[in-house]
Amino acid sequence: MRRLLGLAAIAFAIAACSAQAPAISSGTGGTTATSPAGGGAAPGATDPVAAHERAQAVLSAWAAAVAAAGNHADVTPVGELTGQIGDWEAAVGDNNKQALMAGMVFSDNPLPDQTPPDGTVAWQDGTVTKVPVESAQDALVAIGSTAEASSCSGCTPLTVTDATLTSGPIQTSRGPATAPLWEFTVQGSAVKVTRVAIANAVVATSPGEGDPQLGLAVDSARGAVSGTDLTVSFVGAPDPGNVPCGEDYTAEAVESDLAIVVIVTRHPHDPPIGEACSAVGARRTVPARLAAPLGDRVVLDLQQGTPVPVVVSP
Repeated sequence: MRRLLGLAAIAFAIAACSAQAPAISSGTGGTTATSPAGGGAAPGATDPVAAHERAQAVLSAWAAAVAAAGNHADVTPVGELTGQIGDWEAAVGDNNKQALMAGMVFSDNPLPDQTPPDGTVAWQDGTVTKVPVESAQDALVAIGSTAEASSCSGCTPLTVTDATLTSGPIQTSRGPATAPLWEFTVQGSAVKVTRVAIANAVVATSPGEGDPQLGLAVDSARGAVSGTDLTVSFVGAPDPGNVPCGEDYTAEAVESDLAIVVIVTRHPHDPPIGEACSAVGARRTVPARLAAPLGDRVVLDLQQGTPVPVVVSP
């Protein structure tokens, strides 16, 4: 599963002027990861018209997701709503990991379908809000209906024997929070499968495959509720564009009354012929000016069409 109730680790290779096998630095602690195989030139907004069309498609898909949820939710979870507590045992790990990714999680007997009382979501700044909580049965069904599209024809489905309503950490469009979770006991394993228990959560779907040549992927943002300045974070070149192998960035916000998509455009240094650039990434930020105050709108990644965490100040 690519993310389990948390932010995914971002791996991004900045353009290499020679065909080196690069490494990626997180820019936050010196950790590195192998560059994706076949990584070529770094993405950038080379076609502004196409980038705007993509941004509008992302905004439209989000509006459709909000309408399908039936409300403009006070809490918007970020990332996967399904997760797990613990590691699969060696004897069942290969099967159970793939089965969970495919949403093959069932119960021999229906779980309770009564709607629990409202739950509480609490953010790290002390903000608290009430949210509707879905039943255990609805949460179990949702695991299958929102699973990643993956094939697991030879997998044995996971059998759930019990469900417990608890609370735990989640990531939201307003940063980390503690929220209601369902924990499902799985037959033959000590691992607990979890599901965010917020009813009618807005679940975005990407409007088709993203094109990395239209702009960099944004992984977080910060801004003030009443402000029109938004700063987005992403992985980019370690150095500015006035030095060899460096890059500068500009950002443009495409907005609706529900959400904001930020197009981040690369402005790379023009390297002399024969100059070799290592593909090392670092944490970079760039400001974007909004046409209207941030308010309670979500910030959506241009590539995936999904919300990113936003650190919000009053």
